[in-house]
Amino acid sequence: MNKYIEKVMNIVKSRDPDEHLFNQTVEEVLTSLEPVMDRHPEYEEMGLLERLVEPERIIQFRVTWVDDSGKVNVNRGWRVQWSSAIGPYKGGLRFAPNVTLDTMKFLAFEQTFKNSLTSLPIGGGKGGSDFNPKGKSDREIMRFCQAFMTELHRYIGRNVDVPAGDIGVGTKEIGYMFGQYKRIRGTYEPNVITGKALAYGGSFFRPEATGFGAVYYLCEVLKHENDTIAGKTVVISGYGNVSWGVIEKISQLGGKVVTISGKDGYVYDPEGINTREKIDYVLKMRTEGVNKLSDYAEKFGCQYFPGEKPWGVKGDIYMPCACQNEVNTEDARKIASSGARYYMEVSNMPTTNGGLEFFKTTNMIIAPSKAVNAGGVAVSGLEMSQNSQRLSWTPEEVDSKLHDIMINIHKASAEAAEKYGLGYDLFAGANIAGFKKVADAMMGEGLV
Repeated sequence: MNKYIEKVMNIVKSRDPDEHLFNQTVEEVLTSLEPVMDRHPEYEEMGLLERLVEPERIIQFRVTWVDDSGKVNVNRGWRVQWSSAIGPYKGGLRFAPNVTLDTMKFLAFEQTFKNSLTSLPIGGGKGGSDFNPKGKSDREIMRFCQAFMTELHRYIGRNVDVPAGDIGVGTKEIGYMFGQYKRIRGTYEPNVITGKALAYGGSFFRPEATGFGAVYYLCEVLKHENDTIAGKTVVISGYGNVSWGVIEKISQLGGKVVTISGKDGYVYDPEGINTREKIDYVLKMRTEGVNKLSDYAEKFGCQYFPGEKPWGVKGDIYMPCACQNEVNTEDARKIASSGARYYMEVSNMPTTNGGLEFFKTTNMIIAPSKAVNAGGVAVSGLEMSQNSQRLSWTPEEVDSKLHDIMINIHKASAEAAEKYGLGYDLFAGANIAGFKKVADAMMGEGLV
């Protein structure tokens, strides 16, 4: 291993040894950069990696709100502003009980490279709270969102930091926060936050963007292999926004998704989730917060496996869409033994480092989430452009621009890997392509 990379990794691990998600992400990225560092000793001279693995700013605050019974509740809020080298910080807000600073740091670090890959002028950041919106009334969610934005508004702005939605934060939550920002600031600034409803500055295709973009990227991989999605069987996890978008687009292109999953287990539908009724039912489950996947199995007469994950179901393509670290080494072995040829990460860092190391010993073609799931932030960036220009593009225009961005992300990743003698290594290529743009900006801007 390059000695400079090894030194920086040791610094990171010794500084925050309990931040497992963040440390895992840094190790995965930096290991890919070894051929770049060998060619660019000037990066070490400027302490570039030491700077890049530290966020520019971490903001933590208290969020106090009152529930419907009149009880005062206190949650923690964070915004990690990682890099503004190529533009204002950009990244989602996540509301979930398992959110920690470690979660925010790994997501913000990943977001920096993901945003760079889109070629849009946006930096990297991430934020959120350990607030759990599930089981809360609309009034409680509104009061929490207003309290959260009351604290966050000091640190964001269209040229500073532009948050978006993520897990637990949809159009409704974005609307409540945007309204509170408008109330506090006394001004209408539509591009201070993205993921808004169409009525007040949102963009077409935002809910579907991550899933659609992932399938567009997959199509480029298949094209590289002289293959096509038509007739392919696809195994996915999750059943939220991202999974629904993947199901919709794969169905349109002639493939079939055969699984969805949640915390309670998974459903196997061998005929495919490819009819309008089935796809709309998945959408209904997402929008209504239905947590019983057995309802789908009962309605459509297919198998439900309580307490299990779908890894090992026979399929041509695997696309984990649920959460981080959902595929470990043993899961990776099951996926490889299923006969699948392609493994496309869609959720943020769904594979443990051990799982990745195993996949790399197989003949499977694997691709990283920072490239595959960049469609969401790409459409957020397009929403910012529309807001700035007071435009409203048609669904066809947004979809076309998203498609072009995903084609270019695959192209940039493949070319970066080839340039550094790594063949068709999409993991290393995405890390290198994303890193190079940020690194060149940091070198040009000096020690800031």
